[in-house]
Amino acid sequence: MTARALLITGTDTGVGKTLVGCALAFAAKARGLRVGVMKPAETGCAELNGELAPADAQALLCAASSALALDLVCPYRYPSPLAPARAAEADGLEPPDPERIERCFRAIASESDLVIVEGAGGIAVPLTWRCNYADLALRLGLEAVLVVGNRLGCLNAAFLSVSYMRARSLRLRGVVLSDLEPTATPATVTNADALVRMIDAPYVGRIRHKEPVSRAIIEALLG
Repeated sequence: MTARALLITGTDTGVGKTLVGCALAFAAKARGLRVGVMKPAETGCAELNGELAPADAQALLCAASSALALDLVCPYRYPSPLAPARAAEADGLEPPDPERIERCFRAIASESDLVIVEGAGGIAVPLTWRCNYADLALRLGLEAVLVVGNRLGCLNAAFLSVSYMRARSLRLRGVVLSDLEPTATPATVTNADALVRMIDAPYVGRIRHKEPVSRAIIEALLG
């Protein structure tokens, strides 16, 4: 049986992709599924004991209770907090190789019922200057989950992200609105209704600031 695979992408960096990915991994594991996780390229990595430590990848591994090798889950790591293609240049390190990423993904998928893949930033962020996360999703057969940072200005970013995914014929499982600040504003209160009216994609719910992902959102995304 072929593993289901989800790409957790966002409208920007720091919008809650890891939170959503970890919640889905934990919930799927609790259902008795074999859960694989992957963060193909992680930037902004701190050095720990002489190694670059990918915090997001490690969080995904923990949530999935996975014993997968870190080098398989996160084959590319960079200290600079930039898009992977640019971070590789800035740090003088090997750029991401989509073929190697695919080999890692296939190895993980061969032993999994579900694979959670977390992107970096948004869907058009470049892994290389010739391959972005939309290209990777198509290459690996990933169904996308779009996490939208709930703030003033997110409607445009969400609309453009969904439009780009539709233009690339990506499968979009659902859109999640993620509160970034504890204090409500007119924008954060009304963005959910606006998203439902604007985007050609299923809106599956809102994550309140510093609160766990709701069961309803998890059910909608895992099915």
